[in-house]
Amino acid sequence: MLSIFEASPAGAVAFLLGILVGIVVHEAAHAWSAYRLGDDTAYRQGRVTLNPAEHLDPLGSVLIVVAGFGWGKPTPVEVRKLRNPLWGSVAVAFAGPASNLLIVALCAALIRIPAFQAGYLLLVVVFVALANGLLFVFNLIPIPPLDGAKILYPLLPRSLDGFVRFMNEYGPAILVLLILVSFLFESISPLGVILSLVRPLLNLFGLPTPI
Repeated sequence: MLSIFEASPAGAVAFLLGILVGIVVHEAAHAWSAYRLGDDTAYRQGRVTLNPAEHLDPLGSVLIVVAGFGWGKPTPVEVRKLRNPLWGSVAVAFAGPASNLLIVALCAALIRIPAFQAGYLLLVVVFVALANGLLFVFNLIPIPPLDGAKILYPLLPRSLDGFVRFMNEYGPAILVLLILVSFLFESISPLGVILSLVRPLLNLFGLPTPI
């Protein structure tokens, strides 16, 4: 986040906007897909909405502004209520990252309009795409509580149940450790290696990478 601010203060504002919008759309996509697939838990809690107040976590939002990293309110899902608990849970989990990829695709479409090819509008589109590309890749990491684990683990063979139980118990601590190592030791940043996939993702959509 600091490197973005140093390179472009306006870009940093656009990046933060992109992260906040991306989190709201991400959580709303979880809620909407769960409702469509038979689970009305999030719907009854008012989460099938794009109202930021329903999705943004206060502490997570503050950290986004301060550190460029944070989180939203987890969307409640009761797997047993889904019409197909196995594939329904996978679909609900994937809906969040897919919504961020959709925003990247939207940015790719906008950048082809002349008005968005220069100036501040170009900067906003590029940094919003970067933010949502990061959300897409980060959330697909298969470590609980990230969506990648919710997508992958239900499909693993029963012989790996012990591994799944271990990761569900210790995954959040492992993820925090990876984030701390990445912040403290940039030269060996494990998250940096994973998130480096964002550059080819944006290039695939014909979008430039601002940093």
